[in-house]
Amino acid sequence: MPFLTRPLSIADRVDAVFLYIFVLSAAFLVFITALMVYFTIKYSRKRNPKPVDIEGNPVLEATWTLVPLLLFLSMFYFGWTDFAYMRNPPRDAMVIEVTARQWAWNFKYPNGKRSDELYVALDRPVKVELHSQDVLHGFAIAAFRVKEDVVPGRNNFLWFTPTLLGTFDIQCTVMCGVDHSKMLSKLHVLSEADFKDWYFRDEDAPPPAKAQVAAPVVPGDTAALAVLQAKNCLACHSVDGSEKVGASFRGLFGRKQNVVAGGKPTEVVVDEAYLSESIRDPRTHQVEGYPPAMPAPSLTDDELRQVIAYVKALQ
Repeated sequence: MPFLTRPLSIADRVDAVFLYIFVLSAAFLVFITALMVYFTIKYSRKRNPKPVDIEGNPVLEATWTLVPLLLFLSMFYFGWTDFAYMRNPPRDAMVIEVTARQWAWNFKYPNGKRSDELYVALDRPVKVELHSQDVLHGFAIAAFRVKEDVVPGRNNFLWFTPTLLGTFDIQCTVMCGVDHSKMLSKLHVLSEADFKDWYFRDEDAPPPAKAQVAAPVVPGDTAALAVLQAKNCLACHSVDGSEKVGASFRGLFGRKQNVVAGGKPTEVVVDEAYLSESIRDPRTHQVEGYPPAMPAPSLTDDELRQVIAYVKALQ
C-alpha cells in the first residue's frame, strides 16, 4: 500500500515528531549562533568604546517569550496526541501474549499456538500483552518504533501495525541480569497468505521461506513436544543441537556434565534419575556454562516420563 494512501503508522508518527523537533532545534541553533556572532561584532568594545544603556523593547521581549512558548506547546500537542494514539489499539488488532523471563521471550497466539519468535501479518494491527515471570524487562522493536516495560506483577501492552515485509530484531532494553545481552528474538512480518499458512499449521514450524533443521522423529514425540511447548521449555532449550539460553536436548542423555550440586562442583552423567531430579527441582544442579534461569515446571508423572523418553531418543 503506498505511503500516501494508507493511514499513518506509529513509526510514521514517531518519525514525524522526531523530525519536527530536530528541525526546530537545528534552526534555532543556527539562528541563535548567528545572532551571537552578529552582536559580538556589532557591539564590540572597538566599535562602541562608550557603553549606552538600553531601556528595553516590549515588542521584542513579547516575541521571544511567545514564540518559544507556542513552539513548546506544539511539541507537547504532537507528543500527547501520538501518545494517546499509541495507547488505544484498534478493536480488530490480533492479541498476542508475550511472556518475558531470564533470558528469553515466548509468544502465545489466539489459537493457542506458541513460538519463541514473533510472527505477524503485513498491514494487520497487532496488540502484544506483556507479562514477566521474574524481573523487569523492556520489549522493543526499533524498526516499528515501539517499546514498553515488562513489569513483574503488572500487565502492560503495546500495539503496532507492521508495514514492511521481512525480519526485524526484538530486544530487551532493560538490564535484566548477567545474560541480558542474549535476550534477543526476531519479528517475522509475512504476507497475509504466508501468515495464515504458518498460523493454521498443526505443528509449530516457521514459514517455508525460513530454513530449519528438522527435529528427529521419535516414538511419542508429538505428546512430548506438546508438553515442552505448553511449559515454555523450548524458549530456552532446542531439540536440534543449537545453543539457546539452556542446553540442547539433542545428544544430552548419557553425556557427562560438570555441575554445582550442594554448593560443590562435581561431574554427573545425564541419566533418567538426573533428568527427573533436575526437572522437578532445577536448583539441585547448576550446569556449568548456563545461567540459573530455569523455573520448576509443574509436570504430572506421565508428562515427566514422556519428556525423559523424548530426551533419551534425541541422540
